[in-house]
Amino acid sequence: MAHPDLLSRRRFLAAGAALASTPLWAAGTSSPAPGAWQPAAPFGDHPALAPLRGLQGQDLACDTLAVQGRWPAGLRGTLYRNGPGLMERAGQRYHHWFDGDGLVQAWRFDGEGGASHRARFVQTAKFRAEQAAGEFLVPAFGTAIAAKRPLRGPDDMNVANTSVLPLPGRLLALWEGGSAHALDPDTLATRGPVAWTPELTGMPFSAHPKVEPDGTVWNFGTAHDKLVLYQLDAAGALRRHAVTAMPPCAMVHDFVVTARFLVFLLAPLTLDMAAVRGGAAFTEAMRWQPVGGPQATRVLVVDKADFQRQRVLEIPACMVFHFANGWDDGNLITLDLVRAADYPRLDARLQDVARGEFRGSEPSRPALLQLDLRRGSHRWTLGEASVEFPVVDPRVVARRHRHTWCPAALSAGHERRFGFDSLLALDRERGTQQAFTFGPQAVVEEHVFVPRPGSTAEGDGWLLGTGYDITRRRSFASVFEARALSDGPVAVAWLPYALPYGFHGQFVAG
Repeated sequence: MAHPDLLSRRRFLAAGAALASTPLWAAGTSSPAPGAWQPAAPFGDHPALAPLRGLQGQDLACDTLAVQGRWPAGLRGTLYRNGPGLMERAGQRYHHWFDGDGLVQAWRFDGEGGASHRARFVQTAKFRAEQAAGEFLVPAFGTAIAAKRPLRGPDDMNVANTSVLPLPGRLLALWEGGSAHALDPDTLATRGPVAWTPELTGMPFSAHPKVEPDGTVWNFGTAHDKLVLYQLDAAGALRRHAVTAMPPCAMVHDFVVTARFLVFLLAPLTLDMAAVRGGAAFTEAMRWQPVGGPQATRVLVVDKADFQRQRVLEIPACMVFHFANGWDDGNLITLDLVRAADYPRLDARLQDVARGEFRGSEPSRPALLQLDLRRGSHRWTLGEASVEFPVVDPRVVARRHRHTWCPAALSAGHERRFGFDSLLALDRERGTQQAFTFGPQAVVEEHVFVPRPGSTAEGDGWLLGTGYDITRRRSFASVFEARALSDGPVAVAWLPYALPYGFHGQFVAG
């Protein structure tokens, strides 16, 4: 008799393979012939959009960065980042920002003012085949392309482009739809896809794992109504896993870990397979609150001690891409998150980005969501700023925290331009905030928190991240004293070139 986990894996992968192997061609008012291409509109020429053009698959390196200011002596190590680096081939351009092939970066700092940079594309099977062919060969998340090579499952479309997970002796490049890819942490050379156990080969391992202060790693993967859960130890070895049922949801990007629970917000998103078979990309086939009445967002709460102990709550429909952190006090769970626009408006903005356009959108707002398990009730506390990519001190993951940091759009007229121009610090205990605005000449990316060596106090450390100077057309890394954000950066390390905009990163001390 087959092992139940193996049967679950087969059903899980069968669902993913059915999606991956569905004939897809470019969407339009009528279905084009197989293999036809619907090109995107001409790419915008605003200098802030230049990094969205992407690279052509080449590596980048700079051994000595120019550093302005005084680099903190204790800030020694590597900032790894990941994001879509290649957006077009042979005159064809992806229609969605999420589709680009993964470009992993290593910003290395020696603590004495020395800095270097390296960027390499993740050598997925997809990337290698398309580099050799000089054209797109397989469908993408937001771009319908007729498959020109066999599709056996989601890993045949894996772009490894969303985030990274540093583990002892290796660095993982992550994409929520398929396997993690292991890289050499020093050279960024690709070692290949990761299989945690034989029965988990090819199972999705999401781009937002959570690492508790003791090094325990939690992660998940989804496919329609199936959820796979992972627990790794501090050495990166699989400790536990399970495949369970969940309320159907077409896309689950992030989750929260508290002391007792794993918490998922399942937006009312379904996948219209008839639309996919008719020529729509996956993003175009996603349906928000389908006809028949408004649907709730379901909150799935899983007991960390027993994955089979679960509870589902319902709250009014909402969309959340990123969580900062969460904690629980028995029956009361608090989630620190960014509440996004509803999916149709959010997806339209992401497609605009891929075209090099920006027409303004509803802001994503910082929020606290409290869930009362005993009463089945909830309460929102919403901020006003337009933010994304929230982070906390890694020493407070799954615990009650005070400080949250995130890029923000604060300059006048930000509604009519691309990207964030500021960094925002939120004090969750006092309800106060402080900010630093770079001004209209900069696009600010995610900044992560780096604890000061020898310190144990939350918030004692630095905020380190990246950005792009529109006037100079060069990318940079900036570092701030985290508790004095409004004082501005203490140092900036400059690249002699521009990088494609990325998504997420992690810092490794040493």
